[in-house]
Amino acid sequence: MTTFESLGLDPKLLAAVKAAGYTTPTPIQIKAIPPVLEGRDVMGLAQTGTGKTAAFGLPLIHQLLGDHDKRAPKTARALILAPTRELVGQIADNLVLYIKGTHLKVTTVVGGVSINRQVTALEKGTDILVATPGRLIDLMDRRAVRLDAATFLVLDEADHMLDMGFIHALRRIAPKLGTPRQTMLFSATMPKDMEEIAAAYLTDPIRVQASPPGKAADKVTQGVHWAKGKEHKVSLLKDYLDAAPEGLALVFSRTKHGAERLMKHLVAEGYGATSIHGNKSQGQRDRALKAFRDGTTRILVATDVAARGIDIPGVSHVYNFDLPEVAENYVHRIGRTARAGLDGDAIAFVSGEEIALLRQIEKVMKIEIPVLGGERPIEVAPPKKGGGGNRGRRSGPPQGQARPKGQGQGAGQGQKRRRPRRKAA
Repeated sequence: MTTFESLGLDPKLLAAVKAAGYTTPTPIQIKAIPPVLEGRDVMGLAQTGTGKTAAFGLPLIHQLLGDHDKRAPKTARALILAPTRELVGQIADNLVLYIKGTHLKVTTVVGGVSINRQVTALEKGTDILVATPGRLIDLMDRRAVRLDAATFLVLDEADHMLDMGFIHALRRIAPKLGTPRQTMLFSATMPKDMEEIAAAYLTDPIRVQASPPGKAADKVTQGVHWAKGKEHKVSLLKDYLDAAPEGLALVFSRTKHGAERLMKHLVAEGYGATSIHGNKSQGQRDRALKAFRDGTTRILVATDVAARGIDIPGVSHVYNFDLPEVAENYVHRIGRTARAGLDGDAIAFVSGEEIALLRQIEKVMKIEIPVLGGERPIEVAPPKKGGGGNRGRRSGPPQGQARPKGQGQGAGQGQKRRRPRRKAA
């Protein structure tokens, strides 16, 4: 059996790993750590919850400990890029555990919080900078940080960065880093675009893979409950929450507005719930996650923005109130439960409009998800998506509100009035 000791890590790291409760390395750690220690560029393919942070973090720290260069003002010796604020925080929290007892320093920069504080934090330099691409570019533009001393680059959840359009940011950031540089790319999926990024930024990389794409954690029990519509979904969700009052429940909604409406409804019904999505400030998101992690709030309603940034072992249930439009995101969602060796349940409420999405998910996962209850609805085509940033929004007024006068059916807001026909002369 492979042990952390057999991987050749620094004794200080081994002590930190033991203190963190790690007993044996995971498959991705066993495959990734040795080549990283050898200085190789690595392209890692692994699902969420497989221990990727330690897979790149431990060998990265090992090399920084062996290099006794001092931190220069406004510089970083290693850069880790992640797509969301939550994921940046999660990575940094783990790295802080690993560097305990060493002289190394970890600094985070994300959007949604005071940039002036981040400028101050970077003045004396740092060893490991964990950042979202957008805020890092803001700091580069202000000349608050230099990357020419960074000879390590990690791209975590690179496929999600690609989905969020951060490839343009990466093209600005990567040339500013020092050379020679060791680069590590970790991704849950490997689409064609990801192969092109790897070819552009990695040199002769070794490819390591822990589990096939689309495979969920072994201890996740999945199920589908058929639903007649939104109101029925709400009723089902409350039934399931009442049936499992212990543990933490993570509920996924497709849209920001839908997540907020559902959270407020649950609170009005007496449930302890909070929400996290793109419309929340960083402070609101941090407080929501803290309350959920502490168990003060048992239910967290979230959008996919949080799917890869929540590492809380106590999540016993994941409810897909809405199925995601991208099948791979389902795997990331349900990967929020059954963490740290625990069991977990993942239940999806599926309406007639989502049957096609369910088929895509089952195709990606190469399984048929068991049906837990309900009558299979008639499959209907999903509503057409609106353009111009209105994705997921309804064309009419919010549910329960009357349509304003003058906006009868067929004469909605933004429509031109039909001109009366001119009589023939």
